[in-house]
Amino acid sequence: MQGDIDRRIRLLDAALAVAIGAAVLAAACAASRPDALDLLLVAVGALALAGHRWAPRAVLAVTTVAMLGYVVHAHPGSWAAFPVLAAVHTAARGGRRAWGVAAGTLFLAGYFTVLIVAAPGAQDTVERTLLLLGWFLCAGVTGLIDKNWQAYLRQTEQRALDAERNREETALRRAGEERLRIARELHDSLTHSISIVKLQAGVAVHLARKRGSEVEPALLAIQEASGEAMRELRATLEVLRTDVVEPGTGLDRIDELAERARTAGIELSVTVTGVERALPSDVDRAAYRIVQEALTNVARHADRARTTIGLVYGERVLTVRVDDQGPGAPGDAVTAGTGLTGMGERVRALGGTLSAAPRPGGGFSVRAELPLRTWGTTV
Repeated sequence: MQGDIDRRIRLLDAALAVAIGAAVLAAACAASRPDALDLLLVAVGALALAGHRWAPRAVLAVTTVAMLGYVVHAHPGSWAAFPVLAAVHTAARGGRRAWGVAAGTLFLAGYFTVLIVAAPGAQDTVERTLLLLGWFLCAGVTGLIDKNWQAYLRQTEQRALDAERNREETALRRAGEERLRIARELHDSLTHSISIVKLQAGVAVHLARKRGSEVEPALLAIQEASGEAMRELRATLEVLRTDVVEPGTGLDRIDELAERARTAGIELSVTVTGVERALPSDVDRAAYRIVQEALTNVARHADRARTTIGLVYGERVLTVRVDDQGPGAPGDAVTAGTGLTGMGERVRALGGTLSAAPRPGGGFSVRAELPLRTWGTTV
């Protein structure tokens, strides 16, 4: 993009230089019959203007010397100063006023000297020189105005960028404040309740063992699940407070998750296909949460039916599938609760797809495809 812009600017500068040269040559041909040296000097003085952005001092010097040589050789009219006026304008616009003043002064002195020697009529010579002096002053002033206008535009653009950055910083600060508020609400509303559940389950297990009774597996599952819920809640609160992604909540803990499901009474098997490898943290975390939520739904809605978990490590996609043999039948309406909605949001945030529907042979199936290239991360 920048290369195209530079190319267009160079073409525009070259077109303007050619136009100036053509105008001066047309005036020269109309006034007299220029020879080869006159044509060469005008061409050099005008075409040099095409490089004023990259070598402004050299262009100013070449244009001034070439056109001054043309004045000395051909004694042209005031129009011979046109290329020098353009060079002085670009010099002033580029902040090189001293160079522009020097070039203008040199050209005017040479022009006056040539006219006074060729035609001793002092009044006409002075008038023409003063007219050119006014044009040179205009060229310098318009160059300074253009320079100040460009500086104003850059300053305005910078202020706009600063304002945008301030808006983004304000939005980030407000988001941080909202995360802290959510963290406080979660802590106040959930931590106490989960702690009570864990404490009561622990007391029940302790009393059962003290009496020599067999501890119910469901009670052990409640104790373990409540402890795990406390750990995950603390990790979530830490993320909300620090805005740092928590490590370790991923498929490396799938065996632990499966064991808790078996303890809760779910007959479960896990199959892994493909080459296991490290995943992007967001994909790893999403896959874990999808399996976790699917097993929770099996325990709540499928009467702890036999379930299989399938993980397929593809080259570009991780496929997560949880199938149960519960009472669901083809055609049953599926009401998306908080769990399914949350799964869908996680998958869509990664650019993946999610399907959750009854299986043709009975039961329910959750299938998620998660791209392994997310947010510029390649695995």
